[in-house]
Amino acid sequence: MKSLSERMTLYMDAGFPIIYIETFEEDKAERAIVRASSNREILEWNVRGLFYSKSDEKREGISLLEALNNFANPAAMDNEKFARRFSLQRRVLLIKDAQELLDVPEITAQLKFLSEQIISGELPDANIVIVAPRANVPKALEHYVTMLTVDYLSTAEIRQIILDFCEKQDISQPLDDFLRELSLAFKGLPEFEIVNILALALADNGEIGRADLKLIHDQKKQLVQKSGIMEMVTVKEKLSDIGGLENLKNWLQAKAKVLKNIDKAQEYGVDLPKGVLIAGLPGCGKSLNAKAAAALFDVPLLRMDMGRLMGKYVGESEANMRHAIALAEAISPCVLWIDELEKAFAGIGGGGGGNEVTTRLFGTFLTWMQEKDGLAFVVATANNITHLPPELLRKGRFDEIFYVGLPSPAERAKIFQIHIGRRRPKDLPAIDIAKLAKATEGYSGADIEGVVKDAIESAFTQDLPSVTTDTILHAIHNTASLSVIMKEQIEKMSKEYKDRHFKNASV
Repeated sequence: MKSLSERMTLYMDAGFPIIYIETFEEDKAERAIVRASSNREILEWNVRGLFYSKSDEKREGISLLEALNNFANPAAMDNEKFARRFSLQRRVLLIKDAQELLDVPEITAQLKFLSEQIISGELPDANIVIVAPRANVPKALEHYVTMLTVDYLSTAEIRQIILDFCEKQDISQPLDDFLRELSLAFKGLPEFEIVNILALALADNGEIGRADLKLIHDQKKQLVQKSGIMEMVTVKEKLSDIGGLENLKNWLQAKAKVLKNIDKAQEYGVDLPKGVLIAGLPGCGKSLNAKAAAALFDVPLLRMDMGRLMGKYVGESEANMRHAIALAEAISPCVLWIDELEKAFAGIGGGGGGNEVTTRLFGTFLTWMQEKDGLAFVVATANNITHLPPELLRKGRFDEIFYVGLPSPAERAKIFQIHIGRRRPKDLPAIDIAKLAKATEGYSGADIEGVVKDAIESAFTQDLPSVTTDTILHAIHNTASLSVIMKEQIEKMSKEYKDRHFKNASV
């Protein structure tokens, strides 16, 4: 894959008028712009004014609109020297700090005018480059703008940054195994943050050691949180915390073997895992499996909030989706958890502007799922698959689609053992688990957890020495089961899963 500067050079040489670089790493983008500009002077406008790369000349305080007006018609200026300084011929205009300003009609109009001059040849060897953290392309400029993104650092690049830092600080390089672990831990972070964390670790204890992995994790968690569209979830759950769903758990364990031995697996001919869709009733373990999968794979868990993807600017929602995908791939290996997928893509194919945006988001996601070649393993959950677009359920999008139903008697017994054992282990031997499992026909896993919590609280408030079978049975009788609350929906969904031949998560 070509570097950012190589891609920019191609577009600049071909006379593309506006190149829009979507990135938070301005320094990295600027280095690429300098390399791609082929010694042409770069005129940079930012919130402080206009600055020239080949001289000390600057116009502090000049607004973007005023600068563009001058660039659009330098011949109209009284001062010949200023007229030459405001000519864009054989120059690159770099615009920063202007994401919100691009919606100003006069600014949009002048950028369009300059673009047409570049295309027609009236401004030879001229280009406009916009650098901003988010895409905001006005409709009037869509045909003139080429979008580029700054690639996240590869593991090899991160490794070199660590080695360069150690050499510069005259400290021992980490051993190969730890260097590999350290490089993976830094994935997704920009270069300046990596260097800052290494410096902080060195200042703290005079070396870079395994204790610093927590510091890296905390910084990465902040990075994900600052994106505003994802969060890094702290995982405590394990597969052993899930009662039943053995088919799904066995499948995840097989995928874990592939992911943990990915080089050998690919040499053998195994495809990169894409992900899994877990559909089914609420409270039956879908989200728990997403968390347990991350723990099993020993990778970070990223949760994508589809509601936060929606932006107010044209193209912003799609840019948010691309940014989320890029961040997940940069941090990979990871689990990308998309909860209640059907809510995210409701209304696909319907009318209205909102549905058009949703359709484009869906298209971006679908293409990525089909073509992705990274180690971001998707765990998508859905309560109602009748609201999902059929394209998403085709073979090749996910590695497998499972459905989770209400737990069987054996699974209910296991769920009771887990929750009682976690909270009141000393009471567990005296409790008749089989009797409780029989009494909870039609209860979900979440129902059973709620019953156990209620029973323990009741025993405490009554000053009882222990939690008994009768205490829990009383809580059961006071709890309406999911099968009662959602009787019709459950029957309809169960039929739908069987008709579509989804794999049963339970044995």
